[in-house]
Amino acid sequence: MKNRAVVALFVAALLSLPALAQQQPAASTSQDQSSQTATSSGSSATGKAPLQYESRQGFWGKVNPFARKKYVQRQTQPIRDRVNELDELTAANTKMIKDVDSRAQQGIQMASNKASEADQHAVDAGNKATTAQETATKANTRLTTVEGVVSNIDQYKSTNQTEIRFRPGQSVLSQNAKTALDQMAEPLKGQHGYIVEVQGFSSGKGQEAIGTSRKMADAVVRYLVENHEIPVYRIYVLGMGNAPVQTTTAEAGQKPKRMSGGRVEVSLMKNDLEQLATSGTAPAPAQ
Repeated sequence: MKNRAVVALFVAALLSLPALAQQQPAASTSQDQSSQTATSSGSSATGKAPLQYESRQGFWGKVNPFARKKYVQRQTQPIRDRVNELDELTAANTKMIKDVDSRAQQGIQMASNKASEADQHAVDAGNKATTAQETATKANTRLTTVEGVVSNIDQYKSTNQTEIRFRPGQSVLSQNAKTALDQMAEPLKGQHGYIVEVQGFSSGKGQEAIGTSRKMADAVVRYLVENHEIPVYRIYVLGMGNAPVQTTTAEAGQKPKRMSGGRVEVSLMKNDLEQLATSGTAPAPAQ
């Protein structure tokens, strides 16, 4: 009986040794971790103290031959927690970097769009300035032309001259006379800046010749007004009677000739208003 009791006590002592060995390292490890956390809190990126190397090895030294599963899990749990925290921190940093990069790319794109818009505005402003300069140049040229025309508005130049012949003692227009007047009056429709000078000449003497020449001139004027609608205020008529004919340069120095029969000289006189009207349209307003 005594031998049995001794054997039982020995076996119980052997079984209690691994439990004591596991409890002592665990207690010492928890105490070391709590002390390190209290002294080194906030010294890492996660806000927790770094893992410490366990200096105390327990009853069995570096290797515990009787380590249980719960003991191993308890020893490795801090490592797993730190690894998970590092994964979370890495994911957060990656997301933050992506957000910063996205905002930077948006800012760069916005700045590029603003620069392109500013360049387009500058090009438009340059085109408008060029158009305004061209318009100003045209207006200046037009103004110079108008000033020249206004200064010479009373300067009429002879552009066409027609002579109408009458039989002695008659004041009726022949067909040839009408054709000549048509050729001269047709282009005058819608034109401005012209006058028609009508001078009648007749053979004879004194007031009789003047009256006859005036009748022939009136016949010409009547035909122009009725058939070609030339305004009367543009026609200047004068009966010259038996006035001498003006000599040309080649006949200078000779005596004036007196014509026999009746005739009417029709002269078309123009100034620069018609040239101004046909030179071009008015310049466009400046933008």
